[in-house]
Amino acid sequence: MLVQYLPIAILIFLSTGLAVLIVILGHSFGPRRPTERKSATYESGMKPIGPGTRRMPVRFYLIAVLFILFDIEVIFFLPWAVVLEELKLFGLIEMFVFIVVLLVGYVYAWKKGALEWE
Repeated sequence: MLVQYLPIAILIFLSTGLAVLIVILGHSFGPRRPTERKSATYESGMKPIGPGTRRMPVRFYLIAVLFILFDIEVIFFLPWAVVLEELKLFGLIEMFVFIVVLLVGYVYAWKKGALEWE
């Protein structure tokens, strides 16, 4: 029974071994001549102003999380569209409920001002 998993185990072993080998070869034979100029921070060809780490507004993260949330939920449309003929009216109603829940979440985030960028 475990013989069926042998090709997967070989693939995992070979890919892990190749990744480790590439990292070791790059570290062993790669150039290591650090200079002050190479160690300096680089930002769009200009000298950076201020510290390298600064506080980001929470609104940025909120918009990013909302984007990922709505993006992942929209992915559910494809499997539904593929099996729509098999689901008939039940599938249509279920997707309508799903879209309503999405719209309620979107309107809530919109009313709270989560989508406004300052």
